[in-house]
Amino acid sequence: MCGRYSQTQDGKTIAQAFALPQTPELSPRYNVAPGQDIAVIGRPNAQSPRQFKALRWGLIPHWAKDHRIGYKLINARCETAATKPSFREALAKRRCLIPADGFYEWQKTETGKQPFYFHMADQRPFAFAGLWERWRSTEGEVITSCTILTTNANDLLAPIHDRMPVILSPTDYEQWLDPAVTARHQLQALMQPYDAHLMTSYAVSQRVNKPGQDDSACLEPLNLS
Repeated sequence: MCGRYSQTQDGKTIAQAFALPQTPELSPRYNVAPGQDIAVIGRPNAQSPRQFKALRWGLIPHWAKDHRIGYKLINARCETAATKPSFREALAKRRCLIPADGFYEWQKTETGKQPFYFHMADQRPFAFAGLWERWRSTEGEVITSCTILTTNANDLLAPIHDRMPVILSPTDYEQWLDPAVTARHQLQALMQPYDAHLMTSYAVSQRVNKPGQDDSACLEPLNLS
């Protein structure tokens, strides 16, 4: 799964990396947590440029009676997203990119869960494959929310956790955002474990366990020896 990540790049870097027509205003985030508003990139239709928006992390299906279901839907398994009622329509029609520059996973140990930080070896920003939905309450409240797709762990993550977020290749961004692409086999081909040779990781302190802790200390390497 993916339950915490970082996005510390400035707006200019993100605009260049994701071909945005405008430079977004961004503050560095070191410990992004479910339930918070997060940066998302999407396209309303094939003729529209990419748009940068803030959506709530934790997908609320449009048919849900209670918005609190979003806290249970922060991730969607790519193997079953096309058939699950919570995700199948969003996978076909409402896909997005979620910019990041690293993410955390926890390894079970005899003394508790040890967090590790994963990022690209060249430090560049990347994108999780995401889905989004718009939900309206009976009182008229509107919440636009999203989820991060997950897949099997690659060789780097496998010793720590059996799942990892779907990280898209930059060459696949356009296809992922294209609303004309709806075939299940085309989408499934994009949702693969990312090349482990292009990534690296290190242990960090349990500071990241608390969502309120959102500063650069979350990324400081921890010596386990």
